[in-house]
Amino acid sequence: MKMWKTLLAAAVLAVATATSAFAARTDLVIGIPLEPPHLDPTAGAAAAIREVTYANVFEGLTRIGPNGEVLPDLAESWTISDDGKVYTFKLHTGVKFHDGADFSADDVKFSLDRARAENSVNAQKQLFAAIDKVDVVDPATVKVTLTHPQGSFLYNMGWGDAVIVSPKSADTNKEKPVGTGPFKFDSWAKGSSITLLKSAHYWGAPVFLEKVEFRIVPDAAAAVPALLSGDIQAFPFFDPDSVSQVKDDPRFKVVVGATEGETILSINNKQPPFDKLQVRQAISYALDRKAIIDGASAGLGLPIGSHMSPANKYYVDLTGRYPHDVAKAKELLKEAGLENGFKATLKLPPPSYARLGGEIIASELRDVGINLEIIPVEWAQWLDQVFTKKDYDLTIVSHTEPNDIDIYSRKDYYFNYANPAFNKVIADLELTSDEAKRKDMYAQAQKILADDAVVGFLYELPKVGVWDAKLQGLWESAPVPANDLTKVKWSE
Repeated sequence: MKMWKTLLAAAVLAVATATSAFAARTDLVIGIPLEPPHLDPTAGAAAAIREVTYANVFEGLTRIGPNGEVLPDLAESWTISDDGKVYTFKLHTGVKFHDGADFSADDVKFSLDRARAENSVNAQKQLFAAIDKVDVVDPATVKVTLTHPQGSFLYNMGWGDAVIVSPKSADTNKEKPVGTGPFKFDSWAKGSSITLLKSAHYWGAPVFLEKVEFRIVPDAAAAVPALLSGDIQAFPFFDPDSVSQVKDDPRFKVVVGATEGETILSINNKQPPFDKLQVRQAISYALDRKAIIDGASAGLGLPIGSHMSPANKYYVDLTGRYPHDVAKAKELLKEAGLENGFKATLKLPPPSYARLGGEIIASELRDVGINLEIIPVEWAQWLDQVFTKKDYDLTIVSHTEPNDIDIYSRKDYYFNYANPAFNKVIADLELTSDEAKRKDMYAQAQKILADDAVVGFLYELPKVGVWDAKLQGLWESAPVPANDLTKVKWSE
């Protein structure tokens, strides 16, 4: 009898051990190249903020899905008035913020009014410009009245900048973000990692992962050994130049998708001599997009001729507007009175697409007589010197916000570009919901930017993801900058 008990205990232990061995993992370490300046998506432009918090910590009335579609989020449904100016949102009930505060229509009103206020620090304040007033109908219903119909309103409410926050925690979200999402903030080891934990009281479908660590890996060369060692299991935004080192390893999946990241050589349009059209056009002719794409994105980027993603339904191919033509570039510089060339600075933020692309572009511009001093800067410096103070000649950056061609109409935006004709097209777009008319207006807008050579349009940033082959649910493309973990799980 004693022997049978011993055998039975051993069998139970063996079954338990086997079950444990084959149970799916519930933790994940994700590598990200940039550390966010803070964690409040309603108070900063950096895409790195949303790559941690979007759909994970914070939620909006709507959300953008993996294919760019508008989906319900905190709003379970909505109705639109016949004149297209009043949106009535029915909200989910029983929702709580991570600090235990109840979510209601009052929080929606607070968040939208705060985002559109005169003293708002929201980086995408224009998303809320059409809102006339926000009324609380009852705790589960909110009515938003617009000054005019806006075809993109529901899409705008799905941006990371439009997430709903609580009055109790809004002022401290930069360091300790409190949202309604399926993951709650746990800790931030500055310079190292950010950790999220599964929220036990999430109102929606429960997520599979219990713990997620966003490991900050700014050095692209360090990503491959981190993957090979198993230290990090996923790099949703992987350095294209490193793909060759892992693409044949069956332990990993390599996925190349699309982004909304227009990679451009930004030009300070008010800084002499860049205030001359001929100079900006000369730069555009001097650029060899193929060489830049091959050298800065391993040949994976798609060339662009204006500020629109080739994946966008409104895209117009204007890549033939400025073919690579050194002689034409020199001719234009001569017309501008600069036949002997000139010197300028090129400030480059940390991403490899900027640092690698900058070296190539400096060489190409040198061929036409423009000698650039390359100045590497960190993101905080770039945001301060370039984006805020406009203290630059040229820079390289990917604008990852979705469908953001309107940035060229914004007063005092860092391009320092102003064209009343372009501004009118964008203003008319805001008032138009007819799809055929909108398509025509977007085409006009793209052509104006190309003709004015506002910036050097380079390529659409590819989304190269590399992760453990057993991982499921990570986004292949990036219609918005995000690492949405709501569907991510390990296969058993």
